[in-house]
Amino acid sequence: MGYIQEARENHVKKKVEEALRSKMKQKALKECHEYTSKYAECAVGRTISVVWQCRKQANELNQCLHQFTNDSVLEEMKRRYMLQQEGK
Repeated sequence: MGYIQEARENHVKKKVEEALRSKMKQKALKECHEYTSKYAECAVGRTISVVWQCRKQANELNQCLHQFTNDSVLEEMKRRYMLQQEGK
């Protein structure tokens, strides 16, 4: 498959892509709720010190979120959307 053909197949409108990104982020936050809670607990009552005091929790949260919010996940969501649109 050529690059241009592949690009056309994976192309979605900007508004659709924004909606898919939002959905991806919502799912990530839901899946990583445990890490979000740990970070929030650590951050309670802190201001600037949250940066170094909660570094471990922040790293764990970021690692979890990255599993659900990366380019390959977005491309898969776009592909599913396009297949769904072709089926209509």
